[in-house]
Amino acid sequence: MRRKIPSTAWLTAFESAARHQSYTRAADELALTQSAVCRQVGALEEFLGLRLFRRSSRGVALTDAGQRYQRVVARRLAEVEQDTVDLMSQGSEGAVLELAVVPTFGARWLVPRLAGFQSGHPGVRIHMSAQSRPFLFEDTVFDAAIYAGERMWPGTQGIHFMREVLAAVCKPGLVPRGRKLRAADWSRLPLLQQGTRTHHWRRWFAAQGMRVEGDMSGPRFELFSMSIEAAVHGLGIALVPRVLVQDELARGLLADVGGSFEGGELGYYLVHPEGKADNPALLAFRDWLLQAR
Repeated sequence: MRRKIPSTAWLTAFESAARHQSYTRAADELALTQSAVCRQVGALEEFLGLRLFRRSSRGVALTDAGQRYQRVVARRLAEVEQDTVDLMSQGSEGAVLELAVVPTFGARWLVPRLAGFQSGHPGVRIHMSAQSRPFLFEDTVFDAAIYAGERMWPGTQGIHFMREVLAAVCKPGLVPRGRKLRAADWSRLPLLQQGTRTHHWRRWFAAQGMRVEGDMSGPRFELFSMSIEAAVHGLGIALVPRVLVQDELARGLLADVGGSFEGGELGYYLVHPEGKADNPALLAFRDWLLQAR
């Protein structure tokens, strides 16, 4: 049965014309004539049995169907282009490991250490992308992911390679140095909240034997890197993995308020689909990760 896949030339012409809202500008971009772009778009519309553009006094504009299709086509063409560039850059030798990583850990812990992996495995190229939440591997190009959590994702294999120790940190002077804070003191302080961890502070206070009113109030940030910067600039107290703020603590940009929390299995995991278990590049990266922690 013949697959209903339109010509890539049609799709390229449509995507360019849709992005520019102009056949003329699309023609300039694609080094074609305007009539050639019109023919390509017309052929696509005939194939689909739908109008993708409507003419107006200002030129052309997308129909509702055209707007929906443009979003899909633009994304798919970008993916094909990236896959092509990746294959061209890989050449005939070596291996590529597509890795999804929680952003702050990737930037502050993993990247500074990657040179050690590359020196021992020059034939492996790592491509890193930021992913802060769990996802389905089958919907992506990723071979593996590094994430922070309490357990493996369903249907995956991997290792728990580093426990997470949380520390409360703030700009020096925000909290009196050496003072033991009680629950009433904490309730009056600005607590920076982590968007991906709703009960972040509550669990930490419980580990300190306290219950603090208003522990879920305060400015909310998506990434640990945002919380760290907010703390450095005096916006409040951040509760972050100690491994991510070693530099700021050493340089005096942040001060440790006191107390820490190591939450059982809470930590960093390397996970991958079961079908990737024998991937040589992944196995090499896993072994290195266990040594580098």
